[in-house]
Amino acid sequence: MKAKVSSAVLGVMAATLLPAVVLQAASSGTALGVGQVTVAAVAAVTVAGHAGEARQARPAAPAYTAPKRQLRYGSRGSDVKSLQRRLAALKYYPGAVNGQFGAYTLEAVWAFQEVQGLKVNGVVGPATARALRHPRAYLARYARGHPMRVEVNLRARVLVVYRAHVVALISHISAGGGYVYGRGARAVTPAGHFHTTAYLRGWVRVPLGTMYNPVFFIGTAYAIHGEPTYGPNGGGVPLYPVSHGCVRIPYDIARFFHTLVKTHGTPVYIY
Repeated sequence: MKAKVSSAVLGVMAATLLPAVVLQAASSGTALGVGQVTVAAVAAVTVAGHAGEARQARPAAPAYTAPKRQLRYGSRGSDVKSLQRRLAALKYYPGAVNGQFGAYTLEAVWAFQEVQGLKVNGVVGPATARALRHPRAYLARYARGHPMRVEVNLRARVLVVYRAHVVALISHISAGGGYVYGRGARAVTPAGHFHTTAYLRGWVRVPLGTMYNPVFFIGTAYAIHGEPTYGPNGGGVPLYPVSHGCVRIPYDIARFFHTLVKTHGTPVYIY
């Protein structure tokens, strides 16, 4: 079965949005359950054009009003749309701002809870709502690293993209599951300092299966890539580590992730 995925305009993804890029894609497997989604590049960071100049001030994220009810997978309404706008302003990608709490909004809430040190359950209750009003920034491990870089925190289960030292995207991930496969190989995501090596478009078949829009960081063996994202458990990017060693990101984020980094030479720090 193939599911057609079309894009819609995202309301607020950052202080300065790039023009929306409307794409259509067909993928194999079960229906992704995403309806209309955005493939806009997340944001252009607002920095001064020459070395030594001060960075331009970025507009503050819009204020967030806590919902009067708990929000969870399957919720619908204007309060879900407000949640989606808030997550997008904070650089967590919730999919289309459409008032429907689907798989992409769920994984954005997971990522937010992971960064905030909250119980990761995908439910926007009182504690998560308070954190959305007063969020804490992700604490970079390599704040003095390359201005454009990717940090992958295996313990927190998040990936953070920096452009000019400014956060452009925070995503939930699923990494190596630790199991043994094949001829005694262990499913481990290697920690260390790497660089992106190549990008392959679409669904790519490899000996261990398929991966969507992979951006490789060790030869053409380990990649940051998309997996089908659906249902209340996240589909191919669940809360627990399941990959053979690659870094899995939600399918919809994988549609534009390669536009945020140089697909050859961007530092990737995994820890």
